[in-house]
Amino acid sequence: MTLYSALDQDDGPTLKEVIDQSCRQIDLGAAILLKPLKEDGEYPITLSREFNSVVVEHHLKWTPLCHQQPGPFPDGSPSNRLGRYDFHHADELVDWALKEGMKVKGHVLCWHVTTPAFVSEFDPIEIAKQLKRHIFTVMGHYRGRIEVWDVVNESLAPDGSLADNAFLQKLGPSYIEDCFRWAHEANPDAFLIYNDNKVEGIGNQKSEGFYNLLADLKAKNVPVHGAGIQAHFNAAGTGRSRPPTPRAIKQQIARLGNLGLKVNISEMDVRVSKLPQALRARAQKQIYHDILVAALTEPAFDGLWLWGFTDKHTWVTHFYYDDEPLIFDELYERKEAYYAIRDALSTMAIGGTVGGDVLLDSDFDEQGNRWGHMWMQPEPENEPTEITQHDSAKPDWEHHELT
Repeated sequence: MTLYSALDQDDGPTLKEVIDQSCRQIDLGAAILLKPLKEDGEYPITLSREFNSVVVEHHLKWTPLCHQQPGPFPDGSPSNRLGRYDFHHADELVDWALKEGMKVKGHVLCWHVTTPAFVSEFDPIEIAKQLKRHIFTVMGHYRGRIEVWDVVNESLAPDGSLADNAFLQKLGPSYIEDCFRWAHEANPDAFLIYNDNKVEGIGNQKSEGFYNLLADLKAKNVPVHGAGIQAHFNAAGTGRSRPPTPRAIKQQIARLGNLGLKVNISEMDVRVSKLPQALRARAQKQIYHDILVAALTEPAFDGLWLWGFTDKHTWVTHFYYDDEPLIFDELYERKEAYYAIRDALSTMAIGGTVGGDVLLDSDFDEQGNRWGHMWMQPEPENEPTEITQHDSAKPDWEHHELT
């Protein structure tokens, strides 16, 4: 692939300008946080210059809205009272983005990891009532401002079964379709998405479970309109943590599209710190470029969302380790990964050819080299082939052997 020089910050158009000039319009979004938006001057400038969309990274989750952000009671005891919402911080993020003319995606209405712990103490009738009320409360507050929502997030265990979380234990498998029906009732005009991780490419147990879950929801006429494939990749990963190939991702998006769904890459970042230094930029560049190109070849694909955009502000350093997973460095300088994305987006321009020289029909080139062979790490001996975390409700970052 041909990349622009990363030495000149003024060369060529911005990412948003490339999309504006393309034959096909897609969402190009980034997850945003309030503190840097208000305190780091380059943060909002770069966001509004490069992206046409944002997703609220943290402040719309259930616990922040009604447990953490409202703060303790006057006597200092923690809030444990549902219905005590504080939308102030989330409103600041949403209203800033709308003022900048950006689309906003809401994240997330139902995720067991960010549900207040005391909810699990309710009986089934009460937990259903509170979950429905939460969905109506949040969607109602943002009706007319947020029209795209991640409704349910990460309901699957690593083996593709349903995660053994409080909602499954109390409400059974139907809680997922109930959430979508409640969300549709709360706002019939909203675009509703199911979102999950390690489901980006075909060929593993969880991606099969993801497809089967969505196929079942569609067969039941549940109002689910989109699928989010997260794409938190570790370039040094092996086994089940190895980044999927462009072919595998293209085929996953294609079959989800055949269900009548739109598909977005919803939380992309590419960790590289476990690779030798000399391989990091090469790997990150190829993963960002080739995965996006593969997605763009499918009509069902409607957007790329990054989980942050600058290495200065990334969840990776809090939940994993120090890394440089995004497309701007800590000084907001464009990285090789930035130019890789821009090159991929440029294939949608008039006269461009989407797909180019990326391997899409096979994982091997004509010389027999596997995609990514220049940086991909060898498989360790005795790598397990079966997933043992059946029904696990742990989030992705707590499965250390899977990261």
